[in-house]
Amino acid sequence: MSNDTKNLLQGVCRQILRPLASMLLKCGMTWKEFSDISKSVFVEAATEEFGINGRPTNVSRVSILTGISRKEVKRQRDLLNVEAMPVTRKTNDATKVLAAWYQDDDFLNQDGKPQLLSENGTGRSFEALCHRYGGDIAPSTMLKELIKTGAVRHTNGGELEVLSRYYQPAAHDDENLMFAVDRIRDVIATMNNNVFLDEGGALRFGGFADNDAFPVSAIPAFNKYLDKRGQAFLEEIDDWLTANAGDQSSDEPTAHIGISLFATKR
Repeated sequence: MSNDTKNLLQGVCRQILRPLASMLLKCGMTWKEFSDISKSVFVEAATEEFGINGRPTNVSRVSILTGISRKEVKRQRDLLNVEAMPVTRKTNDATKVLAAWYQDDDFLNQDGKPQLLSENGTGRSFEALCHRYGGDIAPSTMLKELIKTGAVRHTNGGELEVLSRYYQPAAHDDENLMFAVDRIRDVIATMNNNVFLDEGGALRFGGFADNDAFPVSAIPAFNKYLDKRGQAFLEEIDDWLTANAGDQSSDEPTAHIGISLFATKR
């Protein structure tokens, strides 16, 4: 690696890590804890992605790639073989419930809009919606979460009205942290694919629109514009994905695909 490339890579790393370091410090993580995790992840990536003919990379090559001793590589690989406890997530099930409220004919009115629902019951109720799409989360728990985050509200008549098609966790919530992590992971994975494109691979869409001389006083107007147009675009994509999704009972391979849209400010 040339000095110019090394300097560029170090600069890129600092830019990526700076906001991440801020987020981790706010969550109480120390440098030592991050260092230990980083070592494990480097060993994991080198093991899984740099083998020959699809086989795991041997210890010696992992050591060369990562700069970690062979003894430590073996220790880290042994630790990785111990199955970690899965992270409990509410985000996917909550979003499924909200999206279904906008898309499932059983919960739409005659105009194709989300129906006002009673809280309980076997017919057009939130309880029935949650049982169909909410996984193993109790309807009362799901409803409490969606009301807390402003996705659902009680009308004056006591019925439930959906206000958002997507679940956005509350600030300073563990779910909100994981929501952010999902977006960061997807962006970096997409750029990794595009920068180091495999032979026969396909570029993933990665566009942007920005301006370096935008008046600070006009930022609220931009946010308002983005809330309206951005949300409409995401809902259009969501409808397309739903209409073109495969049959879950089919043996055809599937993948998780989608887009993320978010505002930036530097």
